Amino acid sequence: MHAHANELSTTLGAEIRRRVPALDRPLIVGLDGQSGAGKSTLAAAVAAALAAGEPAVGCTVIEGDDFYGGGSKAEWDERSAAEKVAYVIDWRRQGPVLAALRGGIDAAFHAFDWQAFDGRLAEQPTVCPAADVVILEGAYSCRPELHEHLDLRVLLAATDAQRFDRLGQREGDAYRDSWFARWSEAETLYFGSVMPPAAFDMVLVS
Repeated sequence: MHAHANELSTTLGAEIRRRVPALDRPLIVGLDGQSGAGKSTLAAAVAAALAAGEPAVGCTVIEGDDFYGGGSKAEWDERSAAEKVAYVIDWRRQGPVLAALRGGIDAAFHAFDWQAFDGRLAEQPTVCPAADVVILEGAYSCRPELHEHLDLRVLLAATDAQRFDRLGQREGDAYRDSWFARWSEAETLYFGSVMPPAAFDMVLVS
């Protein structure tokens, strides 16, 4: 990570450490932001720093994209922007997972099969071990329906130019362009109206 990414990791890690002692149960963090903002990288860095710190703090990271609920490519493309926001991530499946982990109980779920992209879920379950801290990372991770499960709602913001560049570097120009055509409409509505920056407990700028 470059210097600014390390700074973000330190800032979020410090806030998490500040909050953990006040609870007698695991701390649940939602790390939200548009695609290409750097959420996965930040979540991994924070988890590693918490584990390596003194005292060590265990952390489980859950990828929100595993709970995609928008159906096949054809079904998704036919939805309105509001329908996409409503169905893109299945918070009904996320809720029980977060509730179990909040209670210190291991949880498991079947992730969406992105290779097939036809609505099917993976046959093998993903197991989420209980830990002192749980980070749910991914766009829509702080949607209102999940607020009862979240102790800290974090927005990682980035400019469109930064995100465009990162997606191109990560996936290639062709993928990046098709991504914006398919997904950006829903994200624009969600972060503009459903969960604007003021709705978060903490805003970090990538």
